[in-house]
Amino acid sequence: MLCQHCKKHEATTVVKTMINGKYAEYRLCPECAHELGYDSMFTDFTSDFGGLFSSFFSNALPAISGATHCDTCGSTINDIRRTGKVGCADCYDTFFSELMPTIRSVHGNTEHKGKRPGAIEYTVNEEEEGSAENKIESLRAELKKAIENENFERAAQLRDEIKEMEG
Repeated sequence: MLCQHCKKHEATTVVKTMINGKYAEYRLCPECAHELGYDSMFTDFTSDFGGLFSSFFSNALPAISGATHCDTCGSTINDIRRTGKVGCADCYDTFFSELMPTIRSVHGNTEHKGKRPGAIEYTVNEEEEGSAENKIESLRAELKKAIENENFERAAQLRDEIKEMEG
């Protein structure tokens, strides 16, 4: 495939972007990738990742001396900044105040809420059990209609809902 920028050379680099919910994919030759700044994206990733952490910290934190290290694996905050990898689970406790701002800015939250945040656990009492059986029967009828109409996406949703209610 030819480069989408110069339309002369063979494309060897694929750049994928997601901007405002719109996905775009570009194929570039080595020359155009270099010209547009995509050639060395991962060649020196370890040193660039430290810069990423530094930009999140915005120089608001005091400099961490090499003396602060994880007692379990021996990693320092500078090792984490340089490699972009946390040495072990205990590093999160050791470097909590340094890591949390970055984790919060990247993920938006620092607490796991489960597969369905805010899902309510409940039990079905005997009175509701009869209505649950009626609901399952109506869902099965709706599932049958969805399959007949070849609306397979809705059919899959109904199937999953029926399995959840039966389980």
